[in-house]
Amino acid sequence: MDDIMTLEEVAKYLKFKPQTIYTWANEGKIPAAKLGKEWRFKKSVIDKWFIQHIDEKFSKFMEK
Repeated sequence: MDDIMTLEEVAKYLKFKPQTIYTWANEGKIPAAKLGKEWRFKKSVIDKWFIQHIDEKFSKFMEK
């Protein structure tokens, strides 16, 4: 289950503070599952989410 990440691992992976990832998870802004009191993330889903999010932010710069 190398694909399952903790909140701290996601924060380090995306280079954000853990509190930011926690807030996004609580608000449904990042795909996550709460198991008991702990948040868990699937790396492959985070990768897809990140690419989609970045593409949306940069799309106006890529259009010709």
